[in-house]
Amino acid sequence: MKKSYLLAVLLVVIAVVLLLQTGNATSEYANFTKAAESGDKVQLVGTYVKDKPTIYDPLTDPNYFSFFLEDLTGTEREVILLKGKPQDFEMSESIVLTGRMQDDRFIASDIQMKCPSKYKDEEEMIKNLTES
Repeated sequence: MKKSYLLAVLLVVIAVVLLLQTGNATSEYANFTKAAESGDKVQLVGTYVKDKPTIYDPLTDPNYFSFFLEDLTGTEREVILLKGKPQDFEMSESIVLTGRMQDDRFIASDIQMKCPSKYKDEEEMIKNLTES
């Protein structure tokens, strides 16, 4: 066989392996109950509970932030984020956490926040212009 054919086959095999790995990495979101049952690392989506206490003291421990989250089923649990408090945290519309349950708390290693768009008014104006 020619070297170009071998190279092409090798590239196809690498592409298939990468696609399979990416497919395994994506999963549906869990809630607190599913996270407790699985014991594995999961992605959990919910909203910040503003009327419950938060704990963040960067002078004592800059990598400890505690707050309460309500998942999509309405269950509230304490979350401990092993990172600093994200900027504009209180303004987030929804939060996606990666971590696992430990006792009655969710220990998160990563956080992604969906915040209201500062361009929302402009988006609505453009939408109204295109509709007319």
